[in-house]
Amino acid sequence: MSSPDSFKLDLPVRPRRLRRSAARRLMVEETRLRAADLIAPLFVVDGKPAPEEIASMPGQYRLNIADLVKECRALWKLGVKAVALFPKLDPKLKNAEGTEELNEDGLILRAVRAVKKAVPELVVITDVALDPYTSHGHDGVLNAAGDDVDNDRTVARLAAMAVRQARAGVDFVAPSDMMDGRVGAIRAALDAEGFSETAILAYSVKFNSAYYGPFRDAVGSAQAAGTKLLSKATYQLNPANRREAMIEAALDTAEGADILMVKPAGAYLDIIRDVRERSDLPLAAYQVSGEYAQIHAAARMGWLNLERTRDESLLAIKRAGAGLILTYFAKDVAKALAG
Repeated sequence: MSSPDSFKLDLPVRPRRLRRSAARRLMVEETRLRAADLIAPLFVVDGKPAPEEIASMPGQYRLNIADLVKECRALWKLGVKAVALFPKLDPKLKNAEGTEELNEDGLILRAVRAVKKAVPELVVITDVALDPYTSHGHDGVLNAAGDDVDNDRTVARLAAMAVRQARAGVDFVAPSDMMDGRVGAIRAALDAEGFSETAILAYSVKFNSAYYGPFRDAVGSAQAAGTKLLSKATYQLNPANRREAMIEAALDTAEGADILMVKPAGAYLDIIRDVRERSDLPLAAYQVSGEYAQIHAAARMGWLNLERTRDESLLAIKRAGAGLILTYFAKDVAKALAG
């Protein structure tokens, strides 16, 4: 037998040939991330004198409207083309019906108007759900028994909510509630009020996930409910169900969604791939607060490299089939891509 030093395989195909240098690797790179692929979720509050860091989401802040405008200008300059806005309300404004959402001069509507005035080309997306406004923390109004969300009454509220957001100048409304029929009702309401150009980014496949905890802290819905373990299992998808996810995506497509979305992203790459293979609509995925927080936590412990893990996680989401990614890493990644 020949010695290891002289041993030579007769291989016509050697994949490592394409990995021998950085230039070669870049030439054959199949998946690339651009700043324009990223959507930055941002949290807005009323009257805070300075940005307030969210303890469970390092590097993320609750911003007053003036600081929100500054952040949006900075993101636009870095090449991030879209933001998704989420309000953090004073608990005194919350009640079981979420009636502060009816306020025509409410926080999120003022925020939309300010951002669109300052950065008119920036795509502004707003959440259509009642959980930031309700004292119980659910995404809708409750039934007479108070033990579940009333689907149809909630949908009527969401459709009217979407119209108010469109009137404020939003580009996309994003129903995140998972009520049956809400995309169709929102599309009909928008069209009836003359907002046929306002688009719908639908949270089409949103799972009842354990990864949402830091977000609920950020908008105060966990505190409103008095627990971080509020169950939304009667309307959000069972994490065990893959086929049901395809039904939800198909329904939103039929009802007029312009973009579909899967949430969360990292634990549901198979679902992203399934939706991508079944739909020709643009597809987004939401790298949620828990995904962001766990990467930061592991990096702080010295167990993972923050930048490499961040970038790999986003590449995996895009490789699975998402063209757009909502991620709290948007600004840092855009800076890295620009640098």
